[in-house]
Amino acid sequence: MNFTTIAFDQLTVRQLHQIYQLRVAVFVVEQHCPYQEVDDTDLTAWHLLGQDQQGHLIAYARLMQETNHQARIGRVLTNPDFRGQGAGKQLVQRALEQINALWPETTQVNIQAQHYLERFYRRFGFEPVSAVYLEDGIPHKDMVLKLR
Repeated sequence: MNFTTIAFDQLTVRQLHQIYQLRVAVFVVEQHCPYQEVDDTDLTAWHLLGQDQQGHLIAYARLMQETNHQARIGRVLTNPDFRGQGAGKQLVQRALEQINALWPETTQVNIQAQHYLERFYRRFGFEPVSAVYLEDGIPHKDMVLKLR
């Protein structure tokens, strides 16, 4: 899988279409969340795309700087056709590398994790900092990774 990290204004129309198509397929259709998927955060986020040799979008995440020392990973997804092949693990590893490259002063990375993925994120060092709560009808937990 080849990764690219791109600011919104640098995305091609084709890349933007792939991102929105996959986000709607996963977050709206698959997870039954009939909510607005496109938001203004897209405009300021960095977009991490994992693509195969043919250019198909396999994995995706948004990277945002929240403060001088905190970053957030959001909209983490893997294409349903490629799940179970390690794409999610590669995506999170690359997201953390890119956060360090984009914002080297970052000491904490935040994520709103779906509750069933808590163990997955713990493998990277994330720790829960909230009780389970519902976000768009899906159980979530806030998790934090301390970098320093």
